[in-house]
This record gives sequence, C-alpha cells and structure tokens, in this order.
Amino acid sequence: MTNSRLENTGKGGIPGPGAILDPDAAMDWLSAWKGKIDKVAADTKAMSDSLQMLQVTETDKSGQVRVTVDSTGALKDLWFGHHVQRISPEVLARTVMDTIRAARKKLADQAELIVAETVGIDSAAGRTIATRVGQQLRGPELDTEKTGDQRGWR
Repeated sequence: MTNSRLENTGKGGIPGPGAILDPDAAMDWLSAWKGKIDKVAADTKAMSDSLQMLQVTETDKSGQVRVTVDSTGALKDLWFGHHVQRISPEVLARTVMDTIRAARKKLADQAELIVAETVGIDSAAGRTIATRVGQQLRGPELDTEKTGDQRGWR
C-alpha cells in the first residue's frame, strides 16, 4: 500500500508542489529524510570506530622481520628473528621497509573493505573515502622491476 501523500514527490524524492502544500506529506518526507541522515551518521561512526581499531601485522618471507602498523600506517612494533645477525645492514633495512609497505598495503585493503561494508562505495562520499584511505596507506608502490627481490637470507 502506498502513501498517497508521498506520491506527490518530484525529482530526487523532493516533495513536488502539491506535497509541499500538504503538511502531512511534508512531515512524512522530513521524517524519511531524517531517518536516512541518522543511518548515514550511524554508518559513518561505525566506519570510523572500525578504522581506528584496525592494525596489521606482517612477516617477511624468511620469517626474520615482523612489523605491526596501526590504523594510520605508523609502525607500532618491529621484531627481528635470531638469524638477523647474518644479514647485511642494507638488506635488513630494505627488508624492513618492504615488510612495512606490505603491511600498509594489507591495511589499506582492509580499510577499504570496512568503508565498503559500512558507508558503502556506491556514493561519491564512500568512493572518495575509500580512495583517500587507500592512497594514504599505500603510498608510492614499490617498483619491483628496478629493485627485484634482492634479499640475502641464508
């Protein structure tokens, strides 16, 4: 059953001229609009809360470097395995940085999923948030053709 008072809505769900003159229809429209705004606010808060709690731990292929990054991509924890003394400082530094980048990429993927599941990416705002979060966390991608995989684990 449809509400005949809401049938007088115009383009984009905005009340048409007849509905604006009908106080009951205008109140129904305002109530529905407020419900949509309340849902957007609740979804946005849920997204924000989930993003703030997010952190990722990543371990390099050799198992000798483990990093944890927080929701902003900042390094929270760094762990080295007991064989790390056998590795040159240059290789170790590159491995740490590569592992941080991998953790930040995984974090960006998870953050984008949270955005999609809470506010959705079907709106311009949702797409913008997901894009900006991904760009902030991923940073410049590693150029694997130039660096190759030059880790010297033994």
